[in-house]
This record gives sequence, structure tokens and C-alpha cells, in this order.
Amino acid sequence: MTKTEIANAFSNGEFEKTNPFISENAVWTVVEEDSFNGRLAILAQCEQISNYFKSVTTDFKTQHIITEGNKVVINGTAVFSRDDKRISFVSACDIYEFDDNNQIITITSYCIQKK
Repeated sequence: MTKTEIANAFSNGEFEKTNPFISENAVWTVVEEDSFNGRLAILAQCEQISNYFKSVTTDFKTQHIITEGNKVVINGTAVFSRDDKRISFVSACDIYEFDDNNQIITITSYCIQKK
């Protein structure tokens, strides 16, 4: 997978595809919420998110993908619904930094939930 494909899959919750591309010392910062240090912590968080995604219907829309060198930026929206009722709407921007082996070394996520 290319850096852009890896980042896009992660941003769209396709974590199983991206697991091999997360470096051992990667850091995922969800701004104003939490930080996950190391591959195992990131994988554990991805598992929790995946379990939530199984309980809802998700509609991800990617708006922009910007790639330059070892960095990829993706922004978009996500609608989460259950029983045909919207329960959440999120606007998000994820910034990925990769090493020279296509391994993610940092992710910075900005998630704004509509009230």
C-alpha cells in the first residue's frame, strides 16, 4: 500500500489493513482528547473503535487528501447512525507522518463533533 492508501484506510476505520504499517514507537494524538503511545496502545484503541463501528452504521466522506513527502493529510466527515437515526456527526482532519519504510510514526487527529 502507498502512504496515501494507508492513511485513507486508517481515516476511514479500515484498521486491519493498516495494522502492519504502524511503527513500534508510533504516537497517535487525538487533540484535546487523548494520546496513544506505541503500536500496541494504538492497536488497542483501534480495536475499541472497531467494536463501536460494528454497533452503528457509518458513512465516511473524504473531502481532501494532501500528500507531500512523508506526510499525508486527510479531512472529511463521518455520520454514525443506528436504527435509521443519526446519533453523531463528526468533522475530522488526520495528519500522518511516515518514515522511509512506509511506517506510520505519528498521527495527529482533530475531531469536531456537531452538537
